[in-house]
Amino acid sequence: MKLLLAVAIAMLAFAANSVLNRAALIGGHSDPVAFGILRLMAGAAVLAPLIWWRGGSLRAVPGGSVRAVGVFALLIYVGCFSLAYLQLDAGLGALILFGCVQITMFGGAVLSREPVPALRWIGAAIAFGGLAWLLWPGVGTVVPVGAGAMMAAAGAAWGVYSLNGRGTGDPLAGTAANFVWAAGAAVLLGAAWSLWPGSYLRVDAHGAVLAIVSGAVTSGLGYALWYRILPQLAASSAGAAQLSVPILATAGGALLLGEALTPAFAIAASIVLGGVALSLIRR
Repeated sequence: MKLLLAVAIAMLAFAANSVLNRAALIGGHSDPVAFGILRLMAGAAVLAPLIWWRGGSLRAVPGGSVRAVGVFALLIYVGCFSLAYLQLDAGLGALILFGCVQITMFGGAVLSREPVPALRWIGAAIAFGGLAWLLWPGVGTVVPVGAGAMMAAAGAAWGVYSLNGRGTGDPLAGTAANFVWAAGAAVLLGAAWSLWPGSYLRVDAHGAVLAIVSGAVTSGLGYALWYRILPQLAASSAGAAQLSVPILATAGGALLLGEALTPAFAIAASIVLGGVALSLIRR
């Protein structure tokens, strides 16, 4: 029962990232760049002390090309995630993100010549088809092309981030190190952005609170909880649990932000999540 509760809390945290980001942007409380910077800074501020409290050290985390790829992928994920939610509803964005993460990781398995069962091929094809139908102009639900591409890039970046971190001895320490480096890089990029003519960073107190909660609680502590319980879950169970994230984000967007659930989106979500669920069946 404790494990089930922990999984439920972690999935709620992941879904809440979409709702918090969307709430800050549609309410005019923050621009996407400022939100992303604050999110990374808050995540680093929570994860780094957590590693030290645990008796570890970020200095012991390997660096080099593996670290560079992780930091770059994290920056792309957070930046594109924030920009996409200027136009996408919380549930729609979460579905595109989740589908692209799974497809990217499937592609990584194929490229690394891992054995891929037939059901995983079929499931990935169904999920990809559902996303293609959802994003095809004038066919599925209405998805702004630019915002959809941004969220697809965020999903691909998170998939690369996950693939890059596989085999890491301490994934939580690796994530903390990535957040620290990415937060520093984001501050520098944000400063450069604000110097560009006509560009500026804008966030009010409400937007800052939403970004800090997203970074410190639903990202930082959410990841810490997930990595703590992940060893207790079978790979298929962990993947299946994440199927709930787009559904929870859709419910949060409908209840808290007044976003509508269209029949086209419901059909696309069923196809994408059904395909992913099929790919998780071992036999």
